[in-house]
This record gives sequence, structure tokens and C-alpha cells, in this order.
Amino acid sequence: MDATSIKAFISTTAPELGIKILAALAFWFIGRWLIHWVVSLMRAALNRNHVDPTLIKYLGSIVAIALNITLVLGILGYFGIQTTSFAALLAGAGVAIGAAWSGMLGNFAAGAFMLILRPFKVGDFVSVGGITGTVHELGLFGTTIVTPDNVMTTVGNGKIFADTIQNFSALPVRRVERTAQLSGAVDPLDAIARFKAAVAKIPNVATDPAPEVSLLDMNLVGTVIAVRPYAHTDHYWQVYFDTNEMIVRVGREAGWPAPTPSQIIRQA
Repeated sequence: MDATSIKAFISTTAPELGIKILAALAFWFIGRWLIHWVVSLMRAALNRNHVDPTLIKYLGSIVAIALNITLVLGILGYFGIQTTSFAALLAGAGVAIGAAWSGMLGNFAAGAFMLILRPFKVGDFVSVGGITGTVHELGLFGTTIVTPDNVMTTVGNGKIFADTIQNFSALPVRRVERTAQLSGAVDPLDAIARFKAAVAKIPNVATDPAPEVSLLDMNLVGTVIAVRPYAHTDHYWQVYFDTNEMIVRVGREAGWPAPTPSQIIRQA
């Protein structure tokens, strides 16, 4: 290429190319701002209609991805690139990637089904995929859960949907399971009456259904009393530990002997 051709390129093609590049950058930044504005507007509208937060985040992610792909195709079309061929290439690449990432697509499909069936929502306390905690976010491919020891954990939607789902927040209350081993010298009926009176005074114990205090079992040590108060999930562990303390306190105040195994000695 001689000096004349270089000068001609600089004087004609280069300015036009520079303008197109600047326009493409402007389209990109303005388009990104518009996408963010549209997604924010959509989320605000859904929030005003009291749509579930899980569904709002999920739909927002899908809309953002679709609009970003449209923006890229539009910019390529501005540069004269055949977007039809590019879309076909993208579709072919999608098939190849889908075959390689079938697990990811399975997670995506499982997330869509969970949004339809609604086994849980953001804020519920659940046990899914071997993880127990509070649902923080339901994403496109995985669900983020905060465990009771404050660890952020992400579980694939496919694993959640294929496994057992326990939702501890679906019902108003859940039952606390505790037992009291008593000595054989303790009257179990008197113990049941004392436990019933004491468990009713524990804060945040539900009155409907009422706490259950029953004779559960008998063994060589004595009798076993089941103490089962009900509480909301938010107060479960407080009621759990307070019930343990109540059992110890009632036994001490009543002066019950410590439960010890009995021994039977036979002489030939």
C-alpha cells in the first residue's frame, strides 16, 4: 500500500469507521442503561403488585439476558454484519454448549418448575439438597441458602428438584421434640402435670396446638416423658433450649433423684 492509498484511507474510511465505533460505544452504554432501567421498572411494577420476590429476581435475570443479546445483535447489525447468519451460528453454538452443559440446562429447567410449583420462597427455612437454612435467592441455575451458622451456600436447582424438599416455614408452627428420663422413684403422672404447667410458661410457645406432654416409654431406669411444645420456625431454637432448661429446673425444684440404671443381682 503506497502513501496515496494510505492518505485516501485516512481521509475517507478512517473517519467513517471512527464515527461508527463511537456510535457503537454510545449504543452500548445507552443500551445498557436502558436495560437496567427497564428491568428496574419491571421489578418495581411486580413489587407493587405483591409478586413473590423469588419470581421477580428470576424474571429480571431472564429479561436482562434477552435484552443484552438483542443489544449485541443490534450493534453488530449497525456495523453491517449479517445478524441472521450470526443468530444461526449462535443457535448452533447453543446446541453444542447445551449438549456439553446439560447439567446447567437441567438446573435452569428445575428452577423454572420450582417457580411454577412454588415449594418454597425467599425467606423460608428449608432443608433441600442436604442443606438446611434460610432461602436467600432463587437464581437461574442455583438456589442460595444461608445456613444457621451464617454460611452462604449455593445448591444446584436440579439437585433440589430431584431430592426431598422440606419447608419448615410452610405451616404456622412446628413441633419441638424433647424427652425427660425420670428415675423409677418419680411418679410419672405428677411429673406430667408439672411439665405441662411449666412448658406453657415458656415464651413463644404456641397455644394452638397445645404442648403435648405424655408418657413415652418405660425402661430399667424409670419412665420417659415426651415434652413436645409447638413454636413458629423463627422461635424454634429458643423454645428448644428453654424446654431443656425447664426440664432440668422442674426436676431440681421437685427434688427428684437422678435417674440411674437399676441392677439386678441373682445368687445361685
